[in-house]
Amino acid sequence: MQIFGVDIGGTGIKGAPVDLERGDLAQERHKVLTPQPATPEGVAGCVGEVVRNFEWDGPLGVTFPGVVTSGVIRSAANMDKSWIGVDAAALISGELGGLPVTVLNDADAAGVAEMTYGAGRGRDGTVLLLTLGTGIGSALFTDGHLVANSELGHLELKGHDAETRASVKAKEDHDLTWERWAHRVQKYLQHVEMLFSPDLFIIGGGVSRKPEKFLPLIEGVRAEIVPAKLQNNAGIVGAAMAAKAATAGKATTAGKATTAAKAAKK
Repeated sequence: MQIFGVDIGGTGIKGAPVDLERGDLAQERHKVLTPQPATPEGVAGCVGEVVRNFEWDGPLGVTFPGVVTSGVIRSAANMDKSWIGVDAAALISGELGGLPVTVLNDADAAGVAEMTYGAGRGRDGTVLLLTLGTGIGSALFTDGHLVANSELGHLELKGHDAETRASVKAKEDHDLTWERWAHRVQKYLQHVEMLFSPDLFIIGGGVSRKPEKFLPLIEGVRAEIVPAKLQNNAGIVGAAMAAKAATAGKATTAGKATTAAKAAKK
């Protein structure tokens, strides 16, 4: 079965139909730049552009880089602050002529996809997916159960939001070498490990395509560290899973990832 997923990021908005049997994109994704400022109306228009590129006319899932509860945006660290309090599901549905839209946190979507089809598949214990990009997203699982909207990129690290020091944007803004950036990521992982004692870290986002550049440089972390298998497509896949689960009347931000997978495949 195919269903559409859109992943909204601080720099790009990408989407594609997803084959939920395989847990992979059914067609090559289409991507547009996130408008600046990233206002609700501007972003919704870009989501519409991505969806219309495929002439999609069914339910879809959409991720957002912030806290999302019942389709309403509660935080927007890397988007325009006018998003806060907006019913994103209703806004995007209106842009698309009333198509059913499910909205969830971007890292939660990526995490559910990785736990179902990727690096976290079959793993119990505490698993933490971190998406390193414009910011740092997080998805926390305990024995397969998702703790929604964890947003651990905003933990304090050396007096600053962790994502301002260890995100890919921070690497680019400060022109850091892979070695220096890996040291910052290491400090962040050690801090998170101290708080949550995960058994597994999954590193997602675009940087997961280049794990050899930085993962071997990270030391002093007890937990296993692996790159995301779905790489930067995990959010799209997870968004599609959420849309399918919503049509089946199942919650996507609670319960085991395997439950969402079963709903997605029906």
